[in-house]
Amino acid sequence: MSQIIYSPHPIPASSLPKIFLSGSIDNGQAVDWQTRLCHACAELEVVFLNPRRPDWDSTWEPVKSNPLFREQVSWELDGLEHADLIVVYITAASKAPITLLELGLHARQPNLIVCCEEGFWRKGNVDIVCERYGIKQVEDFDELVELIQARIGKG
Repeated sequence: MSQIIYSPHPIPASSLPKIFLSGSIDNGQAVDWQTRLCHACAELEVVFLNPRRPDWDSTWEPVKSNPLFREQVSWELDGLEHADLIVVYITAASKAPITLLELGLHARQPNLIVCCEEGFWRKGNVDIVCERYGIKQVEDFDELVELIQARIGKG
């Protein structure tokens, strides 16, 4: 059975694989694909690291001197570094600037899976980065779920 850790809760020192959910959030305006993915993969023995925090306040000033904002960014960076698998899901309607930053930071790592919906404004950039660095890319949400299940294994 999977476990979900939301920011800013501590990332457990678990022997279970950790999956970081990088992707469209857009200050809470993007579709909540993270919850959908966690439900679709609930039978897996994994820890999902979900940066979409329930108490997020979009009025927080995004500056390093803001302790709440710093806490969020630090949690995400820690989660990315501790992840056994980084799942990147970019919705077509999103701008996803932080997701693009995270993709760039980790593009050379072998533990990425990317799904970038058709119609995303910078899909060409994402496709070329994935091609250049050999990042596994899937076409849709269902294929993403299937690949995660295949990589992690069921139960």
